[in-house]
Amino acid sequence: MAENKLGPFEPTFKSGDVQFTSAGTPSRFELLEFWRWSASDLLDNTTRGVLAEYLVAKALNIAIRQPRESWSSWDLTWIVPNGATIKVEVKSAAYLQSWGQKDHSKIQFVVPKRRGFDSVNNRFDATPKRHTDLYVFALLNHKAKATVDPTNRDQWCFWVLPTSKLDARTRSQHSIGLRALQDLAGEAVHFEHLRGAAIEALFSTSQ
Repeated sequence: MAENKLGPFEPTFKSGDVQFTSAGTPSRFELLEFWRWSASDLLDNTTRGVLAEYLVAKALNIAIRQPRESWSSWDLTWIVPNGATIKVEVKSAAYLQSWGQKDHSKIQFVVPKRRGFDSVNNRFDATPKRHTDLYVFALLNHKAKATVDPTNRDQWCFWVLPTSKLDARTRSQHSIGLRALQDLAGEAVHFEHLRGAAIEALFSTSQ
């Protein structure tokens, strides 16, 4: 059987000083400029979501060994102290948006069941479900645009919820509001306490 040369692409980390080329000749513009141009608006919904994933990875002490996979059925893979592999989904929200606002945004996290994607065979699962063990909800909890700074960890707060608790909800399975999340997950935690809260949530579920 011939080797499949069109399998999943495996990206490697790039350096910001990589230059664009033409006919083998470097241009005068670098990859770093592209990154700065495309991802400097950290309030942008898409960019903020990726940043939230990164912050959660750092809080959980997940080693950043390969580029992010945007097509994966979950966001992070976490090896917990007992050696178990935990699949983590990160959802983010914010009161502030990049565009002009008449009021702060209502906090709502979208958490639908989805059909997983098999990147090797290029196909979706037949049945929608949640593919993770744990959800981390990240809120950019700041309300003044003049001082908002998503790189300031003190402006973020987090909730941890085992996926089983989301599956067991009798209300909407598509989204969850702030009050409902607080009822299920309790008080928010700071970045420094997120790892402990995640371990506690997993331990309580296994009892």
